[in-house]
Amino acid sequence: MEKNLFSKLSAEFLGTMVLVLMGCGSAVIAGANGTTGVGLLGISFAFGLSVIAMAYAIGHISGCHINPAISIGMVLVGRMKVSEAIWYIIVQILGAIAGASILYFIASGKPEYNMIANGLGQNGYDELSPGHYNLIAGFTAEVVFSFIFLFVIFGSTSSKNINGGFAGLAIGLSLVLIHIVGIPVTGVSVNPARSIGPALLVGGQALSQLWLFLVAPVLGSALCAVVWRFILNQD
Repeated sequence: MEKNLFSKLSAEFLGTMVLVLMGCGSAVIAGANGTTGVGLLGISFAFGLSVIAMAYAIGHISGCHINPAISIGMVLVGRMKVSEAIWYIIVQILGAIAGASILYFIASGKPEYNMIANGLGQNGYDELSPGHYNLIAGFTAEVVFSFIFLFVIFGSTSSKNINGGFAGLAIGLSLVLIHIVGIPVTGVSVNPARSIGPALLVGGQALSQLWLFLVAPVLGSALCAVVWRFILNQD
């Protein structure tokens, strides 16, 4: 493996690990900690701030995808080779598993913590939905929110955007916005790796519902790529 690709993959692994650890960690450790809990708004900002931080930390190395849906979208708009995207997706998933594992290790240090009761910030619909939204609502939300997320990413990172230096901020804040609206529906994925990590460790229903959080974000990304490439045509 060439040195440059190894650097990119290492950055993607670490970036995805941080996203899952800090984003899901805000829900598991700080989300509902009595009167000091950060609540829905705090969790939303934790995910967005994680992306902003990583965008400026590793964006110049790998582009800071830290999300298989983004890598797939970049392939579809012609900004990335399929072979490189496959490697990206592999290390993103591994990074998410590492982040979820670290989170579990920390959370289990509290005697009251229980994997079944407290989870690891996994996504879900029906009874696993924070607001008990059904499968159709969850699938629709994940497709639409993923479309919006990729729309911001394509636009803010376009070579024609004169404000490209603020791309990381725009992308991170768009993720905050998506979480503010979407947490009650599915807990918000828009990122298959982010969903895979916690679901693999939690197992059970979280694992059986994982398919939605693999299919819907990729579908939303693909739809956005089609709109961007063939309708807006801004690359």
